[in-house]
Amino acid sequence: MPFSQAIMDAVIPATFVGPKATFTGVEDLEAHFTAFHTQMMLVGGSDAVRCKLFMRTLVGTTMDWFISLPDGHITSFTQLSKLFKEQYIVNRAPSPISYDLFDVRHYQGESLKKFLNHFGAQVVTLNTKDETMMVHAFRKGIVSGPFSESLIKNRPKTFSEIRRRVVAHISAEKEVNEKRICVFPTCPRPPG
Repeated sequence: MPFSQAIMDAVIPATFVGPKATFTGVEDLEAHFTAFHTQMMLVGGSDAVRCKLFMRTLVGTTMDWFISLPDGHITSFTQLSKLFKEQYIVNRAPSPISYDLFDVRHYQGESLKKFLNHFGAQVVTLNTKDETMMVHAFRKGIVSGPFSESLIKNRPKTFSEIRRRVVAHISAEKEVNEKRICVFPTCPRPPG
């Protein structure tokens, strides 16, 4: 076994629930580490316990790689992390850049709400703080229509302003659609 004797001797408490994440060798290794660390922060555990639990997340060829390491080679979680990252570095997702926001598109037939949620998720992922760029990227990505025209006529200054206007537009659009499908009673005509 690649673990040192100290790690092998570490006991995982019976009540200890380990992370549910798995790594087969094709996923993004940073996403796997983030999921593992987040779950470990919730349950705690020593360095040795982290090593043992991390091993449980390895599946298939990744477990084969782990077992192929020399006996007693791994003495800490830091060392295991380094070896793992060196082995699977090719799986690291390319670092996003803030200009990737200009690639987010609103598709024909996609709701404005869905587009706003997708765009907002990309803002979080890219960790961008440049309000001017967010506004321009949103305006560039949105499908032509009444809302995009309102953005041209009255240019927003912040992404928060866009969010507020989207919510107001969705609410107004919903009300207009309800009016369209509502059947009104016919006006009674006076006799004669």
